[in-house]
Amino acid sequence: MSTQRYYVTPHPIETLLTWVKSGEIAIPEIQRPFVWEATKVRNLLDSLYQGYPVGYLIAWRNPTIRLKDGTSSAGKRILIDGQQRVTALMAALLGREVLTRDYETVRIRIAFHPQEERFEVANPAIRKDAAWINDVAEVFSPDASLTELTDAYTHANPAADRRMVSRVLERLRKIINNHVGVIELADDLDIETVTEIFIRVNSAGTELSQADFAMSKIAVNETHGGNLLRKAIDYFCHLAVAPEFLARIEKADTAFATSEFLPQMRWLKDVNDDIYDPTYTDMLRVAFTSEFGRGKLQDLVALLSGRNFETKQFEEAIAEESFGKLKKGVLAFVNETHFQRMTMILRSAGFVTSDLIGGRNAVNFAYVLYLRGRAEGMPAADLERCARRWYAMSVLRGRYTGSPETAFDFDIRQIEARGLARYVDAVIDNELPDSFWTGMLPQLMDTSSSNSPYFLAYQAAQVKLGDKGFLSRDISVLDLLMNRSDVHHVYPKQVLKAQGLARGRYNQIANFVLTQSEINIAIGSKPPERYFAELAEQVTGGKKLYGGIAGADELRANLRANCVPDSLLDGAIPDYDSFLEQRRALMALKIKTWFHAL
Repeated sequence: MSTQRYYVTPHPIETLLTWVKSGEIAIPEIQRPFVWEATKVRNLLDSLYQGYPVGYLIAWRNPTIRLKDGTSSAGKRILIDGQQRVTALMAALLGREVLTRDYETVRIRIAFHPQEERFEVANPAIRKDAAWINDVAEVFSPDASLTELTDAYTHANPAADRRMVSRVLERLRKIINNHVGVIELADDLDIETVTEIFIRVNSAGTELSQADFAMSKIAVNETHGGNLLRKAIDYFCHLAVAPEFLARIEKADTAFATSEFLPQMRWLKDVNDDIYDPTYTDMLRVAFTSEFGRGKLQDLVALLSGRNFETKQFEEAIAEESFGKLKKGVLAFVNETHFQRMTMILRSAGFVTSDLIGGRNAVNFAYVLYLRGRAEGMPAADLERCARRWYAMSVLRGRYTGSPETAFDFDIRQIEARGLARYVDAVIDNELPDSFWTGMLPQLMDTSSSNSPYFLAYQAAQVKLGDKGFLSRDISVLDLLMNRSDVHHVYPKQVLKAQGLARGRYNQIANFVLTQSEINIAIGSKPPERYFAELAEQVTGGKKLYGGIAGADELRANLRANCVPDSLLDGAIPDYDSFLEQRRALMALKIKTWFHAL
């Protein structure tokens, strides 16, 4: 029979707020944007006023940790579910400011109508209406007098019943006596179990992750600078998407602006590049894996708690060291040279737009490789080639699509044991033997997904090898991808649909070529036997119907560059399935040529 590993205790809201103010209980989300709409805060207060339940909170006390002097220190409680509700109460009842999604510091003011006993989000009209108390925080102020509040309200509203107003305001003040159930997890639970509980808890319908738990652990730590570290992670991710946000950080968060982190991020203000816009999960994965030689974020949670994996005890020295290493990893991640070199590596492989980046975790581990190689003093050219080839292999083999943490952990441990360059070469030789290019890859390319890693790699190959667009004399695939391109069906889809083929059949990636819009429009729904015959005439003095190629040799070279059999020019038009089979083999060989050129 299983043993219950938690207990439930009802606590008055007033007690919970006191715990938060005194630091007895830590709310990770205070460090991050408050994501509730103001209307949800209003609804929460109304539920409390009506005496309705508002759900449970889940808390876990950090493990007791052994300090450097040998004494023990009991950890704070961490509120791992219910942060938004408690933050909402602090904002509405105590008048605390919160950070919005845009990282603006604002006050959420909830108004109350005593005569109608109704809550509403304060707005200009309400603020002008004497029938409303436009900020309930006034009622909960420690200096507030119920008599004075009643007198002030009835003076402004002579028709109001003074006794009724007094009773209503007294009822409002008493909502802080309402009890909320706090589920406290047993303090002897191991980190792995608490992590599993955390992940299974849903907050506002969004499943929590190990990265969320790790970020919560970082945020509530002030001893080792975790609160600033978490902001560094959040702010960098925001700046990568919206560089103009820098001015707001400098104005609204002076503590962070004067820290060592912001000078390392200022370079983002001049960057408008979306090839790699990391999330906080990406940053944690890269920083943790590169610095700690581990790949599972639950290990990060344990180490930040001071876990000694050998003794199973918790030690302050390990927590301090772990925060220091994570900070080093984050600073390495945000370093301008490192970050821009990583994006340059992606571009140099042909992945020139964010649309060609199919596997975010493949980028993450390539960045791990780069940072490890950089720290080891690996020659720049060798390191760039290593990261470039690893990323391409990871995309083609889907190395990090299933269980990325397990794959990260395995790869980084093998790198530590066998050496970076040696391990990379061994894995690539094993994952991409000659049989992959001629046997497996053509089969994998039997897909209709234009976002498949094989079609993304094919487009990158065309960029890297300098190919021109289909039937283009001057416009390259790079030009098309960076500006505007059409994905043309070599066997037009209208022709194939007329033959009864379903979407998954006529949209095969082996039927796709990148071309100029005007060429795509000119071909339209003409069957291949017709427009290839017209192309043959075009290069023997006929009218230029499709692009500007006028020579037969140039046209055949263009077809070969686009992996289209040039025998089509000779009138040898195969059936659709035979064409797909031929073209998959040609596309796979182009990808092979590309990979060996990396």
